Amino acid sequence: MYFVGVDLGWQSGGSGVCHLQQVATGLQLLGFYHCDTRVDVLALLDRLIPPAAPALIAVDAPTLIPNETGMRECDRLAHRYFGKYDAGCYPANRGRPFATALLEFGLALEARGFQHAPKISPQKAGRFQIELFPHPATIHLFRLSKILKYKKGRIAERRQALAHLRNLQLITLPTLAPSLTLQESDLPTLPKGGKALKAVEDQLDSLTCAYAGAHWWWWGLNRNWVLGDAAGGYIVVPAPYSDQVAPKSLRDR
Repeated sequence: MYFVGVDLGWQSGGSGVCHLQQVATGLQLLGFYHCDTRVDVLALLDRLIPPAAPALIAVDAPTLIPNETGMRECDRLAHRYFGKYDAGCYPANRGRPFATALLEFGLALEARGFQHAPKISPQKAGRFQIELFPHPATIHLFRLSKILKYKKGRIAERRQALAHLRNLQLITLPTLAPSLTLQESDLPTLPKGGKALKAVEDQLDSLTCAYAGAHWWWWGLNRNWVLGDAAGGYIVVPAPYSDQVAPKSLRDR
């Protein structure tokens, strides 16, 4: 089973891609990539995943957007549960300039056999796609009290926050279930320039997506939340650890 995280450029920006594979010990990192366009991302996925191979693609972008205006219910829930961590997501509707391109990307994945999976049978092979928002995933996976603010601000501050994310990925993901074996040399180094730093940011976000996607396939609803549903759009989030308190509305699902 392959797991691919895609930090998708919503409009004209580049996209980071991370490729993982299931192995006997858990997960193995196969590679990082950066693509200039969404067409390039699809071509890369065609190379990484053979037509009949089982895989789950976790995309950091809304690829189901049924609402013409306002925000999706899953966006509203993300603000409700993660706003206190500064991890509310950008609202999506069909009137947004990015909507058509992102819907087309989801449809292109469907045409390749990747079906949306807001519900899943744990560890059952198939070809799936899900929407994944990295910030809430990092809040739970890394026990953060606030998001790491590597997306906005001065370059030096962004670089420091991104270094923190990189270190958390390096030391934490090998300890979780499934375990992802990582060495220092496996992760991209952090450049000093703004454009190059953004490309590494995309790749590290894609690692969060890929790992959280594997976590969804591994455990299903036993250790994950789903905000929303297939009809209105959804976001998959790893659940908090057993010693953390989940909102009652999600504990009762």
